[in-house]
Amino acid sequence: MPSRTLQKVHKHISKKRGVVDSLHENSRDARRLRRAGHRDDRLSRHNTITMRARQPYVDRIEYFHDAVQPISEPLSENELAELITKYIYRDSEEIAQLKQERRKGRPPSKREEVLGQRTETEEKEFKTGFWVPDLTEMDVLLALKHWNGEWSGLSPLKFVRMLQGGEKRESTFPPKGMS
Repeated sequence: MPSRTLQKVHKHISKKRGVVDSLHENSRDARRLRRAGHRDDRLSRHNTITMRARQPYVDRIEYFHDAVQPISEPLSENELAELITKYIYRDSEEIAQLKQERRKGRPPSKREEVLGQRTETEEKEFKTGFWVPDLTEMDVLLALKHWNGEWSGLSPLKFVRMLQGGEKRESTFPPKGMS
């Protein structure tokens, strides 16, 4: 399905000419069509890359969204740190099962490597400051409960960086470095 820009150019040229198939290869209209097609390809690649970069954060917020549904009171800083720890080690059972299934002397499977690396990365982030919604405040807790699952729906939430010791630092949305 052509995107909006290509559709607009195609519609404009077909109204002017009548038949788009009769264009000369190097005519102005053919160049406009190619340029619009290239632009749409470039935009779709950019959107794909952007969504792929945002997906780990969306998955993280979905986990906390599901975890806070039964909660009616804001969490303390220690409870939030425990919830983060549960999030980090959520795949430990699967990692243990994959290790058990592996024959002795064999290298780990690709899935086991990916899960191990993700856990290790999240552990390092937790030591320096884990980016998470500030669930110690009631209005953030309620907003997260009613979150629609979209990236754009996260902007009204307040975010913090939780350190492993239970310390809380202010953060921004979207996450940038150690903000």
